Amino acid sequence: MNRYPLWKYLVIAVAIVFGIIYTLPNFFGESPAVQISSVRSTVKIDTPMMGQVESILKDNNIETDGIFFDNSGMHSTIKVRFTNTEVQFRAKEVLESKLNADPADPTYSIAFNLLPNTPQWLQSLHALPMYLGLDLRGGVHFLMQVDVDAALNSRIAGMQTSARNLLREKNIRYSGLIRVRDTIEMQFTDAQTRQQAEKIFKGQMSDVTLREDGGNKLILSLSPEAVKQVKENSVKQNIATLSKRVNELGVNEPVIQQQGADRIVVQLPGVQDVSRAKDIIGRTATLEVRMVDESVTRGTEESVAVPLGSELFRLGKGAPVVLYKDPVITGDYISNASASFDQYQQPAVSIDLNGDGGRKMRQATRGKIGKLMAIVLFEKGKGEVLTVASIRDELGSKFQITGMNTPEAATDLALLLRAGSLAAPMQIIEERTIGPQLGAENITKGFLSTLYGFAVVSIFMILYYMVFGLFSVIALSVNLLLLIAILSLMQITLTLPGIAAIALALGMAIDSNVLINERIREELRMDHSPQTAISNGFAHAWATILDSNVTTLIAGLALLIFGSGPIRGFAVVHVIGILTSLFSAVFVSRGIANLWYGRRKKLTSLSIGQVWRGHTPSDYTKN
Repeated sequence: MNRYPLWKYLVIAVAIVFGIIYTLPNFFGESPAVQISSVRSTVKIDTPMMGQVESILKDNNIETDGIFFDNSGMHSTIKVRFTNTEVQFRAKEVLESKLNADPADPTYSIAFNLLPNTPQWLQSLHALPMYLGLDLRGGVHFLMQVDVDAALNSRIAGMQTSARNLLREKNIRYSGLIRVRDTIEMQFTDAQTRQQAEKIFKGQMSDVTLREDGGNKLILSLSPEAVKQVKENSVKQNIATLSKRVNELGVNEPVIQQQGADRIVVQLPGVQDVSRAKDIIGRTATLEVRMVDESVTRGTEESVAVPLGSELFRLGKGAPVVLYKDPVITGDYISNASASFDQYQQPAVSIDLNGDGGRKMRQATRGKIGKLMAIVLFEKGKGEVLTVASIRDELGSKFQITGMNTPEAATDLALLLRAGSLAAPMQIIEERTIGPQLGAENITKGFLSTLYGFAVVSIFMILYYMVFGLFSVIALSVNLLLLIAILSLMQITLTLPGIAAIALALGMAIDSNVLINERIREELRMDHSPQTAISNGFAHAWATILDSNVTTLIAGLALLIFGSGPIRGFAVVHVIGILTSLFSAVFVSRGIANLWYGRRKKLTSLSIGQVWRGHTPSDYTKN
């Protein structure tokens, strides 16, 4: 009746081993480290650079505790671990001076970081400590307002240009084309011409609405769906761009998420340099395609006067090149970019332009076969030529950039072209800095509150329910072990609300055990045998436990779906805690009871505290 098959005990054993392995990394702590990443999109961090970093540190008598190459994120980085913060600060200073020849225009970013001390065998199992949120680790919090009206204004300006180009391309004459607030008003000489223009706009511009305004005037405006899409996309593109930029700060698990319709929350745990964080996340990066000014003889670019209307650039850090100031197209016209191979099976980048970009490219390259074209990246007001390629054919909305040295270079350039720049301006409307000391204090208080709560509950359960109370405490320990292990395995960021959710999960788990123990007592009051009381107690309590946990799970899922920020963090831990408590309170607790009492055929009493039946203690009770 109260025997578990072997496979159930094996499941419990595997769960406990899993819990121990994936909970352990949280007890090893972290060591100070520095993270080296590339500031320039044209400079890539690779494994050979590890030797250069190691040589620099060795030459300056700086001992390391390990050098690691990390390419798990969007950009490769090198991380160097040290034994104490004093060596960490000195190493950062040395690396900055040796790797960046020009401090005013650095090539590499050297940022402070923390690396887990988890043994390698645990890391090979992907057993890593939980990330700590801003309130536990300290760091910087920004609330940024996105100027979605500026993005909408830019879109309407583009619509005006597109309308003018379409009419010019189709040889449709108009007597006036002006912008009035958020609409474009066009005046035609007769109704037939207006109808021709209206037909073209309906076919070429699907996201606009058209209406006549008496006479031969036609008014264009963005459809409500297009307006909504422009505003939403501007916020989403800014979030995507910010996610790429914070990599330079060496931040583990940054939080970059939308709040409301036009605001973005940026949380950078572990970052204390507010000015540098502002510089990184507020940086603008734009791409331009320009023609090479071939009136300047190659090799004399730096010795002759640059012609009016042209500028001098450098191809990466190397050869100079003179480009015309007026761009053929900017990155705003690029709809997609992907790494590919040209007809000679050499690495290349395939570019897709939108309609306006395709027209501009055709006009610029018509009759210019063999001429040189360059792609320029502008960051912090400085331009750097990524590549110079010759035009082999008249280009349109699809073309290839050839001359890539390696497939990796083609992939990097395609990623850069897709990334673009901020879709709309942003301004910081709120900023907070949380010191690491406050974060450490929060961790200590959260840990102690959970520990004391667990201890008090354990003492009460053992005193009130005797041996069955001990079973409940063991099940509660397994629940906590599994909860921490799952949070660590999923690499969920732990915050103060998360610690509160852990405490709540423990309370819900012990509540399930109280229901089981009281149901067993009730069976004993009905004069059932101890073995029957155990079986019926677990079976009858299960329905009640399932009902109460399902309703709480629904509330947790609602918080997870509709909540954001701290509320969402609480909900994640809360939902996982409910699932682990169901397993531990019923499956594990029943397994322990069966292991202890199941093999006793002549069981006459249970150690489950005092059972009262009227004024007479039950015959099956033992205190």
